[in-house]
Amino acid sequence: MEDTHMEESEQKLESEVAPALIAIHPNQKFISVSIGSELRVFNLQVSEKRVTSLAISSDGKFLCFADKFGVVYVVDIGDHSCENQAPLSKKAVPILSHYCSIITRLEFSPDGQYIVTADRDFKIRVTVFPKEPLNGAHEIQSFCLGHTDFVSCLAFVHCQDSANQLLVSGSGDSTVRLWDYASGSLLDTCDVGAKAGLLDSIQGQDEILPAVTDLCATPDGSLIAVAIQSLPGILLLKCNLSSRTLSLSKVISVDGEPFIPTSIGASSSVPLLWMVMGASSISQPNNNKDSTALLARVRVLSGFDFNGSDSISHETRVLEDKEVPYSDPLLLELQGKLCIGEEAFSTAAQAVKMSMRNLLIKKHYSAERREVRKKGRNDKKNQTPLS
Repeated sequence: MEDTHMEESEQKLESEVAPALIAIHPNQKFISVSIGSELRVFNLQVSEKRVTSLAISSDGKFLCFADKFGVVYVVDIGDHSCENQAPLSKKAVPILSHYCSIITRLEFSPDGQYIVTADRDFKIRVTVFPKEPLNGAHEIQSFCLGHTDFVSCLAFVHCQDSANQLLVSGSGDSTVRLWDYASGSLLDTCDVGAKAGLLDSIQGQDEILPAVTDLCATPDGSLIAVAIQSLPGILLLKCNLSSRTLSLSKVISVDGEPFIPTSIGASSSVPLLWMVMGASSISQPNNNKDSTALLARVRVLSGFDFNGSDSISHETRVLEDKEVPYSDPLLLELQGKLCIGEEAFSTAAQAVKMSMRNLLIKKHYSAERREVRKKGRNDKKNQTPLS
């Protein structure tokens, strides 16, 4: 009986605790750590540049990503498994640059003809994506200029009429703008901060405008969903494809918790809009065992489709957790926890707001301060003087 009890205890312990295993590449190129079913791999030979955005080409052959120094790289990820064809190198190759301005978002046009990049210095650049991108992308199609603060997000408006090449962008200036991206023409501007009533709430305070954090379009291009800092929910804009204008359709609030989405996305086949709010390494209140946690909260909006009339479907609403597809298993996987205190999320909301502004808003330094910062740069420290 005692042996049986010990065996059951050992099995329970094994199910709760997994040993961490480490493996080192013979030439110390990689270090990998295994913890239970999770495998973490760290490449010791890559640079320390931070990736700020990435996208895969429409044909699935190339991956592009940008770093915080304003350089866009391309990697060939196509299938080269033919017997008579030698495998190609997967090394990242720089193809274009924004000249030391942080690239905040990059996207491929639906037809794969262009790659569009946005940066911290208010610019949107439309570049022709060449047939041989590993040789560089040197032809600029247009610039979309008009934002007065950092450009935070981009989305293409899909149209049945191929002549309409439309793009929407969100910015730290609290506006969403509609563009003809092939020509760079600004078609319409919607002041979403004012539409959501956020500007009235901060009037008289020494505070910057609420930034647009993300946006996405419905498959038919008739509706744009917008996430804005300080808005506990989303804003829905109607995109009139014939007049090429934007107008407010509806503000959908998330009641009962301080949920301010930082990223949103919609599928092309199911009328659901997925929203997430997140922040990393936020201290937990009430002296929990885990002093810090990677907080995330996922909410889902149903009825996110346009019914062909002049208004949004009345069925549009935020689902309860039990109504979310796959419910508890999905939320546990994406959030890590099902129940997180309101105080923790309030702290996370403020932290996300501050971190985004600190990353994207362009800082201004005095001449003396610039010289001090130059001396502390890592690339300067690692240089050895010439003898």
